[in-house]
Amino acid sequence: MPVTPISDIAEFHSIIAKDTYTVFDFWAQWCGPCKVISPIFEKLSEQFAAVEFYKIDVDAAEAISQELSIRAMPTFILFKNGQKVKEVVGANPAALQQLLASTQA
Repeated sequence: MPVTPISDIAEFHSIIAKDTYTVFDFWAQWCGPCKVISPIFEKLSEQFAAVEFYKIDVDAAEAISQELSIRAMPTFILFKNGQKVKEVVGANPAALQQLLASTQA
């Protein structure tokens, strides 16, 4: 499944309310580590077909970033049924892989 960029808070709320796993990459254009891990996030979206993948530019979607108190980029947050399941802060491919693997348990 491709990675879908979003910036609208209402759209964000409707996505996280789904009865499926959704993972969000909170990133910024000026963030070097974000650029490094972005292709890995894209590749993982092909491996985990049961998970929906989204990207949120923290500068373009400040309302979402503030609501979730995003303090560092990149931050990856996994949701299901409107609840935050897990979070990974930083460009850590192994931790991101582990986060997504938890959806298959």
